[in-house]
Amino acid sequence: MIRDFTIQDHEEAFALWKSSEHIGLSSADDWVKIKKLLERNPGMSKVAVENGQIIGTILCGHDGRRGYLYHLYVEPHYRRQGLGKKLVEACLEALHQQGINKCHLFIFGGNEAGKQFWHNTGWQKRDDIVVFSHDT
Repeated sequence: MIRDFTIQDHEEAFALWKSSEHIGLSSADDWVKIKKLLERNPGMSKVAVENGQIIGTILCGHDGRRGYLYHLYVEPHYRRQGLGKKLVEACLEALHQQGINKCHLFIFGGNEAGKQFWHNTGWQKRDDIVVFSHDT
């Protein structure tokens, strides 16, 4: 079952993210910051649940023009069953309902399985953009 991510899911989701070598965590992923993301973007982020346990997550938000996806994670046992695609589709539908028609995501360059997933689900890799970051 896919449902909205709530702040009560943070602890369990954070533990899943920590178990993945392909999800980069920072202070932006603490309880307070995730609560702000969820409040600013209600109904956008999702979790997949089976037998009362979170088995998949995706964070989603927008800036009024573009959507952004973060922390797509599916427990290894549940991969290759379409769950990741369903989580993404739920977020894209939520963005579409808000009038957001383009979405971006960031992925580590060495995450070959992740790059293959995004390619296989119709996303286009952009080689014309370089990302700069700055801590405030």
